[in-house]
Amino acid sequence: MSELAKVAQAMVARGKGILAADESTGTIGKRFQSINVENTEENRRAYRDLLFSAKGVGEHVSGVILYDETLRQKSANGMPFPEMLGKLGILPGIKVDGGTKDMALCPGETITEGLDGLAKRCAEYVKLGAKFAKWRAVITIGAGIPSSACIIANAHALARYGAICQAEGLVPIIEPEVLMDGDNTIERCEIATEATLREVFAALAAQRVAPEQMVLKPSMVISGKSCARQAGVDEVAERTLRLLKRCVPAAVPGIAFLSGGQSDELATAHLDAMNRLGGGPWTLSFSYGRALQQPALKAWRGSAANVGSAQAALLHRANMNGLAAMGQYRADLEKKAA
Repeated sequence: MSELAKVAQAMVARGKGILAADESTGTIGKRFQSINVENTEENRRAYRDLLFSAKGVGEHVSGVILYDETLRQKSANGMPFPEMLGKLGILPGIKVDGGTKDMALCPGETITEGLDGLAKRCAEYVKLGAKFAKWRAVITIGAGIPSSACIIANAHALARYGAICQAEGLVPIIEPEVLMDGDNTIERCEIATEATLREVFAALAAQRVAPEQMVLKPSMVISGKSCARQAGVDEVAERTLRLLKRCVPAAVPGIAFLSGGQSDELATAHLDAMNRLGGGPWTLSFSYGRALQQPALKAWRGSAANVGSAQAALLHRANMNGLAAMGQYRADLEKKAA
């Protein structure tokens, strides 16, 4: 087995998932604003440090996606974050896309940029200790969208990114996110997600991306946030699983879902329900950002005195999602922790 295939399998190890801590400086600023913490480099470093140094975090977290700044920062003990994570048995990863930009001639839709110079950046990230990378494409549901132009362009960019990563020695996380921000039904979400996944895997094959050496990070098939009928946990699990079995090759080692604006506990319940249904030929895991971090962020509030309680909040969510990744989560475990 190739080294990249081994890394991909380790990223979706049983009962573990990926912590997305790759918020850009602007995005982490919005999170800090919610707890009245100034968005300085030192505060960003201190916050990430508390996440990565939580005792026992490696029991449920297989990898952490870092931002460029964070990959270059050090823990309070002077150890570079990638090295510190490695010592805990956690794989360090890196966000490599350049963010979304409005797509020409496609109103209301975006294209993810960042392919220029990507090979050079990936080579540097490997030297800094990164083992995998992430690139997020965004598909919006609305009046007359997503368009085939948007789906095809984003799938092609994802595939080019995937090929460059594998050539440079990084496992690519392929992240096509179908947003849940609208008033669309779950049926519309399913149609848009299927169109997206089919195009993404066709593009990956065309660009010679090895499915054994990647991890898929999709959104779940879910009702839009402002849809009158919110599909229940079982329906979301059934529709999502059915669709993935149609579209995702069995050679892909694992699927690490994004939480995409779901509440902490709902994201956990959906993952658990899919695993209880029997999962699929791939591991079903998680790659959550806000759904893992939010309770820790609220507990921390920028104070060193709160680091312990913030870490406890993170470990609880990581534990709950680790159980969900094995189909062993129970809602009453949330109450026990509280």
